[in-house]
Amino acid sequence: MIWATDNPLSKKWPLYTRGNVGEVFPEVVLPFTWDLIGGEAERGWRDSYQRLGLVADGDFPPDEDMIILGVFGGYCYINASYVRILGVRAPGGSVDVIDKQFFGESDAPAYVERPGDKNLKATARLGKLVLKLLGTKSLPDLEDDKRRTAAWVGQFPGDNAPDDDLLDYIVGFKPLFRHLFARHIDNTFGVALVSGALSDLLVKIDREDLLVSILGGIGDVESAAPSSAMWDLAHSSHHPDSPEWQTEFTSFLDKFGSRGPNEWDLGSEPWAHRPSLALAAIDRMRGADASHDPLSQAKRLASERAQAIKEARGKLNPIDRIMFDKALRATTVYSQGRERSKTTIIRAIQSARRAHRVLAARATERGGVANPAESCLLTVDEFKHYLATPADYMNMIAERRELQEKLSNLIPPFIIDGEIPPLEQWEDRGAAAETLAAGTEIQGIAGCPGVAEGKAVVVLDPADPRDLGPGDVLIAPITDPSWTPLFLAAEAVVVDVGATMSHAVIVSRELGIPCVVSAVGATRTIPDGATISVDGNTGRVTVIELP
Repeated sequence: MIWATDNPLSKKWPLYTRGNVGEVFPEVVLPFTWDLIGGEAERGWRDSYQRLGLVADGDFPPDEDMIILGVFGGYCYINASYVRILGVRAPGGSVDVIDKQFFGESDAPAYVERPGDKNLKATARLGKLVLKLLGTKSLPDLEDDKRRTAAWVGQFPGDNAPDDDLLDYIVGFKPLFRHLFARHIDNTFGVALVSGALSDLLVKIDREDLLVSILGGIGDVESAAPSSAMWDLAHSSHHPDSPEWQTEFTSFLDKFGSRGPNEWDLGSEPWAHRPSLALAAIDRMRGADASHDPLSQAKRLASERAQAIKEARGKLNPIDRIMFDKALRATTVYSQGRERSKTTIIRAIQSARRAHRVLAARATERGGVANPAESCLLTVDEFKHYLATPADYMNMIAERRELQEKLSNLIPPFIIDGEIPPLEQWEDRGAAAETLAAGTEIQGIAGCPGVAEGKAVVVLDPADPRDLGPGDVLIAPITDPSWTPLFLAAEAVVVDVGATMSHAVIVSRELGIPCVVSAVGATRTIPDGATISVDGNTGRVTVIELP
């Protein structure tokens, strides 16, 4: 165990990946956050798997509390061994499709079937579920979750409430988080199952290439809304220094202030706490012309989507056409629902973060650490005692801060297979890498259709977008919501990691920005300033000319 939140690897399901979860917890997970919601996330995920019908007897050994999720060396991982079982047990499923949907390109070992992986009962249950999901027209439960979350936020005891009341409020978040997270997993795997049916039909007519266009511009994707709102601010008729613009920006923070970097971690600083991040993204958008306007892009994507749907339907036989229409509708509904459920969770986390910040500030006044976020280096129980006697925990916080900095300077292994490599084998973030020559390319995964050419601008921190602007291609390591507003300032986006269900893909498809994810090592091997071509239809990134 290296970090305070680390847990043992599962013996039954030993393969883990940073894929997908790396954009939810991109940094070292803080002990307070993981102690509060880590176990609830595991239990919520299992709740969802039970509802899906995926789970078979013996899947989860009773002596392993954490299997689906894990923290190793401070970084969060998803259990790829078990997620792959969906591809094994779902009718017509495959491990390769699951890997592509959730994890992207990696050096993960090939799947090897083991006794118990296949389960006829689970397959039958999943088959019935797919038929049920294909009939989905709306997700009213998500609106109920919004109301439930709003009620919980409304129960905030107040900034002047006693310590115990605020602590009880924070701990009381656990059952709500478990419920909301299970719903999010329901929608996530709902998308996987129904989009898999859609993809199978396109393969049947040898037009799988249409899938990227069909999934673009579906509309009502809540995770894309902050970027569109920032565009409006960047092109407002009011001057940025005017009271009118400041009022507009305040309204933006009221609505979207819970979003931002590492937003699932209570110790992070979303836009409400660090508005300079949002202002930096807005500033980069100001130079972009009307062709980048999300509204005009939405019209273009809708037109391309309609054409792709028409083409696909025209090649399908009448029976498959009916199934295609159902799969298309369900995929749209569940894609929108997945992002809506995530937004609801983030709003709830922000309220728990607010309570923690009030308590952390009180601890500072009692002699605790000056930076409130550093108190998240303590577990929930340690934090309770820290509130009463901060001096007793100053050394512990200092030691963990030092270790956190050390771990943050290392690149965690993308794949862990049965054994965690010692820290000495982890790559240093500052280590030099051999750059690509002119004429060479990286093969990633197609995210959003379109072809663009421009100057590569490597951005490693969304707070410092450098001179990114029109004519440039954003090269990013990973994309949580603090990154995606920068998409509107660029001609295209290339991301080191990601999969077809990653945040970068979902948002780029709504904003109409050509996107390639899982372009492994792009930030380290594509020379900054090089002229590159990005093909969002094929996933190919080509270096045309060196700077």
